[in-house]
Amino acid sequence: MPRATGPQTTRRRLSRIGLALAVAVGSAGLTAMGGDGEDDVATGGAHFSTADEETAKLGSDAAPGEYPRTIVHAMGETELTERPERVVVLDGGELDDVVSLGVTPVGIAYAEGSPQAPAYLPIDVSDVAEVGTINALNLEAIAALEPDLIIGSQLRAADLYPGLSEIAPTVFSIRPGFPWKENFLLVADALGMETEAIDLLNAYQARATEVGDLVDGDPTISILRFMPDKIRLYGNLSFIGVVLADAGLSRPANQDFDELAVEISTEQIDQADGDWVFYSSYGGADATDEGEVVDGPLWGTLGAVADGQAIAVDDELWFLGLGPSGAMALLDELAGILRSADA
Repeated sequence: MPRATGPQTTRRRLSRIGLALAVAVGSAGLTAMGGDGEDDVATGGAHFSTADEETAKLGSDAAPGEYPRTIVHAMGETELTERPERVVVLDGGELDDVVSLGVTPVGIAYAEGSPQAPAYLPIDVSDVAEVGTINALNLEAIAALEPDLIIGSQLRAADLYPGLSEIAPTVFSIRPGFPWKENFLLVADALGMETEAIDLLNAYQARATEVGDLVDGDPTISILRFMPDKIRLYGNLSFIGVVLADAGLSRPANQDFDELAVEISTEQIDQADGDWVFYSSYGGADATDEGEVVDGPLWGTLGAVADGQAIAVDDELWFLGLGPSGAMALLDELAGILRSADA
């Protein structure tokens, strides 16, 4: 993966969120930063932490809003001569990112089985053209839209990058998921909206701190997801893991690990216990073992179930939001549940 070296790299990091922004691999550094003094100057006003050092290196060395600029990203470098106006997004995280910045894309790739935008997005994109699904992109449909920027990720579409970059300048993050804040900053860099992105992430961190302060004591939050061929417990290197850490909410010891998730069997469902258990099914409960587990004998042995604190949640929001609007909506949902429990 090409990387600039020397002074250019330093300028690039400074132009994005500041060279001194706390970057921690894993959950150990996922805490809010101070809001004044030297930290404020050093980080360019950023009061939030980041999770992924490699993704935090990406971006440009241009002044905010200034073009032309060259974006270093997961697949190399892309030059943008002017601010993009016709943007195609290739996944849900990129969709959340652009609309959070007030940009309506001209093309969207949705997840299989979810041919519509989440309700929590701040912009109505119901009339935006579809360009296939995230795992089956339609390059002809993308080209027909005449985009001037395509945004996606190496993990999802690395093999299609050459064809996409022939259609329009293309910027790829490394992966969706836990580095959602860094991915958002990369998207904002491509759109020349760095300042707006920092403001949004500062507002997110303020809300996360507020939600954490609502909770009495130190309850543990367990995250359980049923999938068509597996059951997962989610760790710190996941979208939901980052949000919980930013809110200062604790995890059960067996979920306090620096990975995306671990798999368990139906017979190991006791490992999902915590003071709270939030669970969902990807693709609907009929496509997973959720019904078998929730209606089975082991489910009732969980302390959270006995206490009425095992809550079914929206899979799309809790696991596929992957952007600032999704994160804010997730915090609001958490606040509503936890505040009601304390009432």
